[in-house]
Amino acid sequence: MSSCSTQNSRVAWFSHRSLICLFRTMGFAPRSRRIAPDGRLATTPMAGLRALTVDLLCEAGLPRQASEAAVAAAWYAPDPVALAHPLADLPALFGALRKQCIKIAVATMDDRTPTEATFARLGIEHLVDALVCGDDGLPLKPAPDMVWAVCRATGVSPAKAVVVGDAVADLQMGRAAGAGLVIGVLSGVSPKEILAPHADLLLESVAELVNI
Repeated sequence: MSSCSTQNSRVAWFSHRSLICLFRTMGFAPRSRRIAPDGRLATTPMAGLRALTVDLLCEAGLPRQASEAAVAAAWYAPDPVALAHPLADLPALFGALRKQCIKIAVATMDDRTPTEATFARLGIEHLVDALVCGDDGLPLKPAPDMVWAVCRATGVSPAKAVVVGDAVADLQMGRAAGAGLVIGVLSGVSPKEILAPHADLLLESVAELVNI
């Protein structure tokens, strides 16, 4: 069972309410286990997802205090290290990019602590020059602020930055920030027809970045 399915079952059990609408609101299809590329699950930090779940319980008729208690009792954060399945040899990729004097930054909607733990497990924490996360307090994607933050941290002008992402919000963020190049990657949550209108270039995998 996926982490989203497990979360839904736990919340439903604790609240005694049906939360099938939680899947729909978050943009998750339980049968196919696919995440909608523009859905809340793909674009919202963990704190926002938790608040959304509380709101849905309230809409289902549960008092807010009881809703907050139900979510607090049921909520858990899936282990990001266990769920991480890299689609490329990231240490080799990042190492090759750094040999080309390219600085590497990551802007993610995930929280900082699990992101840093995942980077350590993947062996890339020392290869990332800047990191901004969903709980850092910056305006979230598709706002440009995350790109601007990593550009300031690395000393790279936005006009010389390349933004790479697998969701429309990533590409919109890069465009709003004035990035020199915006690249869509097809190995993530979004199909070609959704990313193409927002990207300067589409790649099948991030591994192809070394050839640009």
